[in-house]
Amino acid sequence: MSLGTAAIESYRNDPVCRAARALVDAGVVVVVAAGNDGHDASGRKIYGQIHSPGDEPSALTVGASNTFGTDSRADDTVATYSSRGPTRGSWTDDAGVRHYDNLIKPDLVAPGNKLISAESVSNLLVRKYPSLDDKVSSSPDAYMMTLSGTSVAAPLVAGAAALMTQAGPQLTPNLIKALLMYTAQQLRGFNAFEQGAGQLNVAGAVTLANLAQLKKNGKTHVGASLFSRMPPPYTTIAGYTFPWSRGIIVGQTYATGPGLLLYQKVYDLGVLMGDGVIMSDGVIVGDRTFWSSGVVIGDQILTSNGTLMSDGTPVCGAGVLMGDGVLLSDGVVIGDGVIMGDGVIMGDGVLLSDSTRALQVILYGDATASMAAAKDNGSVNLNY
Repeated sequence: MSLGTAAIESYRNDPVCRAARALVDAGVVVVVAAGNDGHDASGRKIYGQIHSPGDEPSALTVGASNTFGTDSRADDTVATYSSRGPTRGSWTDDAGVRHYDNLIKPDLVAPGNKLISAESVSNLLVRKYPSLDDKVSSSPDAYMMTLSGTSVAAPLVAGAAALMTQAGPQLTPNLIKALLMYTAQQLRGFNAFEQGAGQLNVAGAVTLANLAQLKKNGKTHVGASLFSRMPPPYTTIAGYTFPWSRGIIVGQTYATGPGLLLYQKVYDLGVLMGDGVIMSDGVIVGDRTFWSSGVVIGDQILTSNGTLMSDGTPVCGAGVLMGDGVLLSDGVVIGDGVIMGDGVIMGDGVLLSDSTRALQVILYGDATASMAAAKDNGSVNLNY
């Protein structure tokens, strides 16, 4: 769905998000463009502008990357206009307290800058902007055009999901989403609010889809091996070899570890990838009803160093996003690490994985800065 509007309501109440959830629960992979509000009029980065229904946790939300027209992936970046997370839809309780969703989005990025593709007959955009036509043919059924935006990035991910479904008809939407994230390429210097798990890797995702071994009745038990064998966790495209992220976004944090290659309850229909990730008294843990051993629940939102999702420089603590009404990110464009929030939180954020290791960090919020909420103009923006 290359469409969207300002995300005002929480995904729990937004009717378009609820419709997307119903599709996913029925077994349909829903791919949505993130939006094109990644910077302001001055070109400064803006956070918290993921559009609806891209803020729906079950949807596969896609941002745009810029390949600069080269075959090599070494120079790829996140497009400046691509909307960044976290999601800022909210709901208000009976006491008048506003609660923000604060989900990490997008889930992935895919090439979306100056893509050349098929042009429909009597295309409205080309009539308004003739320069978009590439003039490669005089035949109406062979017209081509150039377009940029998350709207042209999202169809690449939808196509990858279709190839994966063809290779593994038993794959659930959640598992397709997980494999796309697990095999994604981490782009150096961009955080999870900008690139999610990384850039689309069709070859790697389809390889894992071909190797998946699910029971035909869909009742593979939690902790069972997902694959008949595992290939090396990297892909070579156009002579450029890059490692897989080997992680997945789960709500307000991420998960890594060898357990992701086992069947997890969150891969089923009717659940969310973030289900079972809980925070109590500053402790982030995984509910073993949803997660088997071997899964590490992250306690930091990271800026990638171009390798694994779990490597890189911390931007903020996941426990801050878990706190209602608090946003801690590199949001005001003075560089990574600048704190921007609309509330205060001070407490311990403790990572527990497999009950064998713990990491304690102190998280601070900044009550002096605030993020402007998106304003609902009542319109739907098509063809970002």
